[in-house]
Amino acid sequence: MAANYTKVSFFLALVMTVAILTPSLVAGGNKFTDLKIRKHLKRLNKPALKSIKSPDGDIIDCVPVTDQPALAHPLLVNHSVQMTPSFNPESVFSESKVSSKGKNQKDGSTISQLWHVNGKCPENTIPIRRTRKRDLYRASSVERFGMKNQKSIPKPKSYDPASVLTQNGHQHAIMYVEDGVFYGAKAKINVWKPDVEMPNEFSLAQIWVLGGNFNSDLNSIEAGWQVSPQLYGDSHTRLFTYWTSDAYQGTGCYNHLCSGFVQVNREIAMGGSISPLSSYGNSQYDITILIWKDPKEGHWWLQFGEKYIMGYWPASLFSYLSESASMIEWGGEVVNSESEEGQHTTTQMGSGRFAEEGWGKASYFKNVQVVDGSNELRNPENIQVFTDQDNCYNVKSGDGGSWGSHFYYGGPGRNPDCP
Repeated sequence: MAANYTKVSFFLALVMTVAILTPSLVAGGNKFTDLKIRKHLKRLNKPALKSIKSPDGDIIDCVPVTDQPALAHPLLVNHSVQMTPSFNPESVFSESKVSSKGKNQKDGSTISQLWHVNGKCPENTIPIRRTRKRDLYRASSVERFGMKNQKSIPKPKSYDPASVLTQNGHQHAIMYVEDGVFYGAKAKINVWKPDVEMPNEFSLAQIWVLGGNFNSDLNSIEAGWQVSPQLYGDSHTRLFTYWTSDAYQGTGCYNHLCSGFVQVNREIAMGGSISPLSSYGNSQYDITILIWKDPKEGHWWLQFGEKYIMGYWPASLFSYLSESASMIEWGGEVVNSESEEGQHTTTQMGSGRFAEEGWGKASYFKNVQVVDGSNELRNPENIQVFTDQDNCYNVKSGDGGSWGSHFYYGGPGRNPDCP
């Protein structure tokens, strides 16, 4: 009996010793990571004049324009912020603001961000979504936080069916024009809340403005909406921007998660939630995205909706795009990480419905346009479409009427024809 008691006492003492030591061991193991995270958060989260709590849980910091992360870029150390573009292609282009496509079509001006209900940023500041420690813990590494995978761009020219499943799981359904000289692009993009199966997957709809070849020095400017649980920690549909000057290898990032994009607008937050959203068989909402190159300063400007001039990507960030773009793409992208059984993801693209379901069911891009050498918006020529696996996600294009050049796209991912 005494022997058993001694054994039990020893066991309990051992358990207590492990319990006492474990937290310190864990803390010691994470010490350098925590230090790295704190330093990174300090670089990203600039001192704010005002902070606003959003109903979706975000904190929006109102940061002075001249203190924003963009200006820490080595190429922008002495950069003077340009508060307005010298030219906007909208000024020489008129379009119908109301579509006749359906009675449940909603004017894009009704789109807003959730944080607006609790306040606005003062003049000479910009809204920046605060990055928190938990955001960095979700990332694969602190260094790669806010960066896309190198295989996240559709490559229709080098499409090879045998290589579909080797593209790190990135799949697309797009419309594109290539081998041209372009100075911008525009579209109205239908907004949804697609289901994303795995935390490390995402679903988005965007415009790509591309320069150079599909190699290590590819330049890309991107904007649209996305659902990305790993990046944002939730499944909200959010406005985003992206840029890279080296094919996603080491430059560029989403929103303000690195230096580069210079914001001048105080009403719209990059990475902020968008509302309201479209619903199946009911009201449809879209956002307008316009990207164009200022012919005087050379910067690439971004406009959200019909009135929000957001800011610009300085020309000095790029090589090929310092002159013009050679290719424009519009469409959807998802990450298919596949299960251990090798099954395709159920992550939806767009509305989660195939293109042929059409209005009110499938997601769309409409009034697709490019900016030409005269800095005018026009309908693109020689349009092509591309999908990686059209039995998982597909695209159907159209032309004419108040929608101009347009397409439906998307799909459910895994289904009987996409196992």
